[in-house]
Formats: sequence, structure tokens, C-alpha cells
Amino acid sequence: MNSKRTMEKATFAGGCFWCLEEAFYKLKGVIKVVPGYAGGDAENPIYEEVCTGKTGHVEAVQVTYDPEKVSYKELLITFWCSIDPTDTGGQFTDRGNQYKTVIFYHNEEQKRLAEKSKKILENSNLFSEPIATEIKPFKNFYPAEDYHHRFFKKDPFRYHHYKVNSGRAKYCEIVWEKKNGRKLLEENL
Repeated sequence: MNSKRTMEKATFAGGCFWCLEEAFYKLKGVIKVVPGYAGGDAENPIYEEVCTGKTGHVEAVQVTYDPEKVSYKELLITFWCSIDPTDTGGQFTDRGNQYKTVIFYHNEEQKRLAEKSKKILENSNLFSEPIATEIKPFKNFYPAEDYHHRFFKKDPFRYHHYKVNSGRAKYCEIVWEKKNGRKLLEENL
């Protein structure tokens, strides 16, 4: 009997990677969450390069998870409930292409579920604007500098200040909790 489980990866971009990292770390079955840069053309980019918007990368997180404990559907729901999927220019106070929202799929099942989840939101009455989140094949991922890892734990005051003052916390509370966006996804995905 092989006792070694196969872990899977999922990659999401949703604006500032600090907020996505915290959201995924809360899930039972998530083994590791690494903030970094995904989808661009430059190899081994650094934060200052990505911030220019010229590398083609977006701030992202790569999630390693145990599919026997947490499903990809649960990861998708967590992702959607952490972002404003209608923002075409970034996320909240973070502006620029490097802050766009993207689901990077690693296999056909992830692609199918990502597209289904997006379609659910497009067909709902939750948003007055179109869903701007892109769904793309996974291309690459480069871990961010160490000081970005677990920032929500390293500097909780600064992190909380950012999350609240950027408007992310309030938006997510209103759309995903009060307007039942989370429930919509849970019941239909």
C-alpha cells in the first residue's frame, strides 16, 4: 500500500498576493501557499520588475493542496470570494496589469471547473459589470521574495490596515457574504 498521497497545485492571481495567501492558508487540506509571479515572459522576475507592469507577470499564489481534504471547487470558491471579479484594471487600490485576476489551470478538470464557476457568476445578478477574470493555461510561476511570504503573519497590523483601507475587506463582505455570492457558488459549482 502506498501511503504517500499525491498533492496537487492550483495557481490564482487576485491583486495583492498577501490577501490571497491568507485566504488559502485558512483552508484545511492546503499544505502550502507561496506568493509569487505568474504568466509572464521574463525569467525569475523580482518585485520591482513586476511592479512596472512590463514583465507580463501578475502577482499570484501557488497553492499546494491535498485533494482528499480540500477540493479544487473549494479553492475556486475561496478565490472568487477574495476578489472583485469585475475590475479590469487591477484590484481595489492596486492598479495595473500586474494586479489583474487570473485563474491559471494546471489540467483540463481545473479548466472545466474554472469556466463553470465563471459562467455561474456571469449568469447571476450579483454584478452590474461583466466578469473580467481571465482563465489561462498555467505557464510559469516564480516565488516572490521572502519578505512577502506569510506577510499577514509577519506584520499583521500593516496587513490588516492594507486589507481594510484598500476596500477589499468591505467589498468581499458585502458581495460574497451579504449578497450570498459564496452561497451561490457553493450550491451551483
